[in-house]
Amino acid sequence: MRDGGPQWTLTVPTGGDTLRQERLTRDLHNTLERADGLVVGFHDADGPAEPGRKGAGVGEVALWAATTATVVRPASQVLITLIKEWCAKERHRKVVVTIAGDSIEITGRPDAAQERMVREFQDRISGNDGTEPDDSAP
Repeated sequence: MRDGGPQWTLTVPTGGDTLRQERLTRDLHNTLERADGLVVGFHDADGPAEPGRKGAGVGEVALWAATTATVVRPASQVLITLIKEWCAKERHRKVVVTIAGDSIEITGRPDAAQERMVREFQDRISGNDGTEPDDSAP
């Protein structure tokens, strides 16, 4: 179901620790999978995996995420909020979010500068949400 809306690529960098990356990526997948209006899956950047292989490529596991239904808030805001909450569970967690050639790194301990960069990122990509603003909201 990767054709529903704009798609984000989500990567959990771990400094080359592939086992930790896979564990954290699966945990992020489970967190996002429970959210209404989002669908997530494991991204296969190199095409179909060979028999017996699990990941997207050697040493890299990534997710894709897309919207499945109209949500009250823009899809990017929902996704970014969920990722920020997931990262906040451990200060060393990071997620690189990419959409339409633009990306941002979200960390578990954001400072004011990173919060500003995340807001600017959301402003830049807001047209890629595939949702219309709710003008009836107060």
